[in-house]
Amino acid sequence: MRGHRPVRRRGRLVVPAGLRRHRGRLAARPGGAADSKLAAAIFCHIAADLAPRAESLHGGLAVLLDVDEHTGGFGGARAYLTDPRAARPAGVMIGYPGMDEVVVGGRGLWRASIAVHAPSGHSGSSKTVIGAITRAAHLVRLLDAAELPGANTGLRFPLPPKLSVTAFHGGQGFSVTPDRVDINVDVRTTPGFDAHDAETLVRKAVAELDAALPAPVPTEVAPVATWPPFRLAEDEQPAAALLNAATEAGLTVRPKTAGPSNIGNLLAGEGIPATAGFGVPYEGLHGIDERAHLAELPQVYAVYQRAVLDLLGG
Repeated sequence: MRGHRPVRRRGRLVVPAGLRRHRGRLAARPGGAADSKLAAAIFCHIAADLAPRAESLHGGLAVLLDVDEHTGGFGGARAYLTDPRAARPAGVMIGYPGMDEVVVGGRGLWRASIAVHAPSGHSGSSKTVIGAITRAAHLVRLLDAAELPGANTGLRFPLPPKLSVTAFHGGQGFSVTPDRVDINVDVRTTPGFDAHDAETLVRKAVAELDAALPAPVPTEVAPVATWPPFRLAEDEQPAAALLNAATEAGLTVRPKTAGPSNIGNLLAGEGIPATAGFGVPYEGLHGIDERAHLAELPQVYAVYQRAVLDLLGG
């Protein structure tokens, strides 16, 4: 559970600075109203409301507010998981917004930076040189043409893997052909196409490049990050508790496997099951005019409270 801590003053919820109400919506510049300040407020209030009943409940409840999520570093979550004083969670519910779905899974990722080399030269030289940009462009074509498997429904994972070249850097000006180009590759992985498969595919394309267009220095592949894919079945906790609570509240929700990776992937790598989304409806997510609907806030609160009580035997 993550976000910023709200303040309770004379029985009223005071929203964090930078937020404002507008026609039944909570707006923020730049973003954060839906993702996920309201979730943080909900989770803090649930913890506060259940604290007096702690002796009648079984297990424990912790609220983690991590402000390092969008960097990809997840510093708060990592610090919590490595803190010897903190109880290791049996499950986590992450308050991403959206009221129609409970996110029970997500594709993983394998990321690498690739350095493509070639002799440098002058663009006006009479000597023809296959430059680093030409070699890197050829590698991009090889990667774009690489065959990836489709969705493996036999593994109950509805999304296929995906490869994207997300950065291409090299050269400047007009007169000099560079001796190096760096590209970033992002592969979204699935149970049927994991990080090992992703790295094998990329290194195969690099080997083809170096064979077809040789250079004095081999192309270098430097893996940057690896997160496993994850997916909970509808009867696995904490997904079951959240789905059941939504149904009991009269809501029609469906389990979803997300295309983008999220903090649930980090937790999956630690063997911790997680849901990664159920919250208030929203508009303009991650934009400068992100807006969260307030009318549904009591329903979302009730669903999470019911799910937590179910998990704690209350």
